[in-house]
Amino acid sequence: MPEAATTIATRDHWVEHPRGRLFARIWTPSEALSATHARSPIVLFHDSLGCVELWRSFPAALCAATGRRVIAYDRLGFGRSSPRTDRLHPSFIPEEAETTLPLLGAQLDFARFIALGHSVGGGMAVHCAARHPTRCEALITIAAQAFVEDRTRQGIIEARELFRQPGQFERLQRYHGDKTRWVLEAWIETWLAPEFADWSLRETLPKVACPTLVIHGSEDEYGSTVHPKLIAELTSGPSRLEIMLGVRHVPHREQESRVVACVADFLAAHYT
Repeated sequence: MPEAATTIATRDHWVEHPRGRLFARIWTPSEALSATHARSPIVLFHDSLGCVELWRSFPAALCAATGRRVIAYDRLGFGRSSPRTDRLHPSFIPEEAETTLPLLGAQLDFARFIALGHSVGGGMAVHCAARHPTRCEALITIAAQAFVEDRTRQGIIEARELFRQPGQFERLQRYHGDKTRWVLEAWIETWLAPEFADWSLRETLPKVACPTLVIHGSEDEYGSTVHPKLIAELTSGPSRLEIMLGVRHVPHREQESRVVACVADFLAAHYT
């Protein structure tokens, strides 16, 4: 594992998108800056209610532990990025690989990358690895869903009731502002829609040839351990499966240091 950088430089960027602008943030180890830029960055894909700010301290810790740049961005309609009003189509997951990733690479100056996604962002990371096999050096999924499970639907139904309680919507609003209602409804309506019931990563996973690390909590309220096992089994390259006992849907927040160490060890085993 590379020696942790003592100082992390953070810089915000705006990425031009055909439908507006995307907010992005880059964490860079300040020591040996030119050497760091020579290494592929880790690109983070957030979950259904997420944004750059909700990664919290994880990107900086990941940057320090791996010695790599870490790039996070708000998807269109989330966080500080431009709003959207359309209803999400099931193609919104591969859309990040087809449209957004090339924009990020061109405007944030990277060709090769490591894809790391949380929850639905894990599915987006899978599509990035599958669609850009010569550019994606490694895939890391955290609490990713590989298909629509009854447990996934039930977790979302319970979350819908939770957000009807006083203060819950306002808490999310701190991160998404005027876009909060769209963010919440896009998540609930998309995953519970009958036309989304057959969505799955089964056909995409075999196209992933790079090394893959699959992290999942044993108590994840949005997906059983069938999901990580399926991801690890169906990818074509070498895979490593980490089931974290007693952990729920946000392993990198619940046990940040353990997840960071796991990712750093995984990357060190494949790339010096």
